[in-house]
Amino acid sequence: MKNLSKIFFLIILLSGISFTAQTAEKVEYLKTDWSFKGLFGKFDRASLQRGYQVYTEVCSSCHSMKYLSYRNLAEKGGPEFSLEQAKAIAASFEVKDGPNADGEMFTRPGKLSDKFVMPYENVKAAQAANGGAYPPDMSVLVKARGGGVDYIYSLLQGYEDPPADVSLDDGVYYNKYMYGNKIKMSNQLSDGLVEYSDGTNATVEQMSKDVTTFLMWAAEPHLEARHKMGFKAIVYLIILTTLVYFSMKKIWSRVETKI
Repeated sequence: MKNLSKIFFLIILLSGISFTAQTAEKVEYLKTDWSFKGLFGKFDRASLQRGYQVYTEVCSSCHSMKYLSYRNLAEKGGPEFSLEQAKAIAASFEVKDGPNADGEMFTRPGKLSDKFVMPYENVKAAQAANGGAYPPDMSVLVKARGGGVDYIYSLLQGYEDPPADVSLDDGVYYNKYMYGNKIKMSNQLSDGLVEYSDGTNATVEQMSKDVTTFLMWAAEPHLEARHKMGFKAIVYLIILTTLVYFSMKKIWSRVETKI
């Protein structure tokens, strides 16, 4: 019994330490108005298309999106590029294919059915090109990081000079929203870095929001369909509850109560 009490006390103590540590490390992320949040949330098509542009022109040289195919860009619920636009986007990339009749590999223009082209041949090549760090795949990055979209959005804008008491190794940068505040990826965004095809002003804040929206869609491509299904389920339950209530009321109205 005495041992059991000690074990119970130890569990309580460790839980308290863990809770305190998590509270101390909690960071207040930047906030913005996400169109896809809430029961009726939907993706902003223009933002998704701009986000894809930022990913292609800024992020894709290091980060892969191995679970996406070019055909997804034209599917309902996503950026919804036209089929011709999606075909043109796919054809702008060279895809390694084969072997051919001579047993050799060859390159060809991409097709809608192709996965997004990988920036590196393999993990070792990616690490060698990035000082030993492996740029994570972005397909489900929003779901893989605590804080989700708010974390990614804040991280992209969180670069600043380190405090006087913080020393950084070569190739390491200070980011106030990064876990531990140290990150090997340099600041990739600056005002006017890309020229949006729709004329939107490409500020760091705007590009951060657009590419994060695109990453959210990549991680949850069926979000809008799920929201619609959830709304229908709620309406159905309300109707069912109402019918059950009036049915029970009618049934019990026939029962005489004894005084």
